Amino acid sequence: MVDLSNSATMSPPATAIARASTAADPNGIESKNVTNVLDLWRLKKEIPAPFVWPHADTHPSSTTTELDVPVVDVGAALRSAAGMRHAAAQVAAACASHGFFHVTGHGVDPALARAALDGAGGFFDLPLATKQRARRAPGSVTGYASAHADRFASKLPWKETLSFGHDHHDGNGRVVVDYFTSTLGDDFKHLGEVYQKYCEAMEETSLAIMEVLGVSLGLGRGYYRDFFADGSSIMRCNYYPRCPEPDRTLGTGPHCDPSALTILLQDGAVDGLQVLVDGAWRSVRPKPGEFVVNIGDTFMALSNGRYKSCLHRAVVHREQERRSLAYFLCPRHDRLVCPPPSSAAPRLYPDFTWADLMRFTQRHYRADNRTLDAFAHWLAPPSCSAPPTSPSPAKAREAV
Repeated sequence: MVDLSNSATMSPPATAIARASTAADPNGIESKNVTNVLDLWRLKKEIPAPFVWPHADTHPSSTTTELDVPVVDVGAALRSAAGMRHAAAQVAAACASHGFFHVTGHGVDPALARAALDGAGGFFDLPLATKQRARRAPGSVTGYASAHADRFASKLPWKETLSFGHDHHDGNGRVVVDYFTSTLGDDFKHLGEVYQKYCEAMEETSLAIMEVLGVSLGLGRGYYRDFFADGSSIMRCNYYPRCPEPDRTLGTGPHCDPSALTILLQDGAVDGLQVLVDGAWRSVRPKPGEFVVNIGDTFMALSNGRYKSCLHRAVVHREQERRSLAYFLCPRHDRLVCPPPSSAAPRLYPDFTWADLMRFTQRHYRADNRTLDAFAHWLAPPSCSAPPTSPSPAKAREAV
């Protein structure tokens, strides 16, 4: 991986890409130097080759049909037994198939959500040199990244991101504020305060959803809420610029989220999120006042496969830019991820910690729909005499 600190002083070349001399490995992940992305979003005619995705990824069987996802009122679920039963049934049906649902009744102030979205817009409009103050360090999940070019060399996503951590056990309520002031400067204290409040609201919303998930699996309201109460979650701001060739690239490639739960806020009426269901990509369009929630690989392991993480992607547009905010609920780094002791079904995945899974996806594997199987093989590879029970990371990456 390369230090991007000097890229702000370079003039954008015609292709908007300065290639490093070190070649990428066959799976699109470079071990040392990677692409420096420069003022990419000014391109008017064609996108650089590293951003071109295979036709099978950008044009699989698709449909204009919107995904039918339930609207779960978590406020009603917390207020009454009847509301909880209804919400648990909705969630159980969704998570047994595609793992996506909308959430209302969350109590998040619309003004706070608007401020968080506007703050992301303001950040991504900053000069590159300013954004690079928060550039992501090698192997880290936090920081600023342009097209994830610090990690990959091919099939780059057409986007910028800013990610930062949120500790549920943050005693003084300043971990997010401190991140912004320490990386970007005191002028960004107010933006840090906005995201501190937004992350706290997301924490409460995610734990409320965990109560519903616990009831839906017959474990009670407190089982998963307690499991994640001291977690260390990740907040990510996404920016998908206008793209001159939206049919040749993707904003985010097909993947399943490694985290336990994702709460997504989409900005305005610009759609982009698509979910693969029954062999077709279906859109999940923005709806005012609602969050989009989906199950991730960590929760699939916690439920021993009863609830599924689902392949999804983000598309881009020629005439419209798009922003979104994603809050990834994660357990404490050293907490053991395993099904409840009462589970009698055969184990599908070995015990692991979130720190191990995060390290695997950041340093060894590009997340896809095989991440958990590849991770299990990485944790405990079979002996030479035994046939492998899951694809190796190298083989799995070939399909990304």
